Amino acid sequence: MIEARHLRVLRAVAATGSFSAAGRELGCTQPAVSQQMKALEASVGTPLLVRSGREMRLTEAGDALVRHASGILAGLTAAEEEVAAIAGLRAGRVRLVSFPSGSSTLVPTALAALRAAHPGTRVSLEEAEPPKSVELLREGDCDVAVAFRYEGAAGAEEWDDLVVRPLLTDRLVGLVPERHRLARTGGQGSVAIGELAGEPWIAGCPRCRGQLVEVCERAGFTPRIDFATDDYPAVVGLVGAGLGVAVLPQLAVESVRPRGVRILALEPAVRREIVALTLPDLEQVPAVAATLEQLARAARRQ
Repeated sequence: MIEARHLRVLRAVAATGSFSAAGRELGCTQPAVSQQMKALEASVGTPLLVRSGREMRLTEAGDALVRHASGILAGLTAAEEEVAAIAGLRAGRVRLVSFPSGSSTLVPTALAALRAAHPGTRVSLEEAEPPKSVELLREGDCDVAVAFRYEGAAGAEEWDDLVVRPLLTDRLVGLVPERHRLARTGGQGSVAIGELAGEPWIAGCPRCRGQLVEVCERAGFTPRIDFATDDYPAVVGLVGAGLGVAVLPQLAVESVRPRGVRILALEPAVRREIVALTLPDLEQVPAVAATLEQLARAARRQ
């Protein structure tokens, strides 16, 4: 194993011609230079210097090593400077994955603040719903995942192996057409989800669809799902056109313009926990830590 400090000493000896002169240049003693040269020769297994009168002369192996030393030390210096830049948030990269309503509400605010504070940090964004986003994190394909899980849901994911940064609690709300019989209830109390038992339903993403069926079945009915779409504006549009009712997370409603609909508070309350996830080792990376902090700040402003 060739150590960088030994290469620096060898280069100084080659440039000055003696251990004493090399020691003065490097700020160390002549015996220290001699000791490091012996250690380097032991590492490479061949003599690197021979004494010629009062001067030291390079052997063929020593000459070859000195020629490579400049490039090696220059590369090491560049690497040290790059790492220092990343550690100081003057550079760095974060791969972020978020579900769509998080991408349109929490993420823009967080990334704008991150760029203002650390313009050298680059962030890429990909959209994926959990559990896919959590799989991407565990497989090393992203650094931070903005994800959610429903309170009390059957088969809820275990995140014990991950760093979990709670962001906010998001409540499900009901959407009905503005001329619906329950529309006047909006903003004036809560509506039991059972009151919508006989309605046609518009369902959201597969995860939300499963949660909808579970909540409705706990209320004593199975929803008749006429339409299903992952696109939240499409859900709102279908409800606004009078084609059915829907249940969406409040965060999703905030990410679109809910025209032609009324928003109802539902009982019993159904909530989902919004979190930012990362791996324990990644939490120590400055750019990742800064991203988590800005996501938490953005959530506090919701």
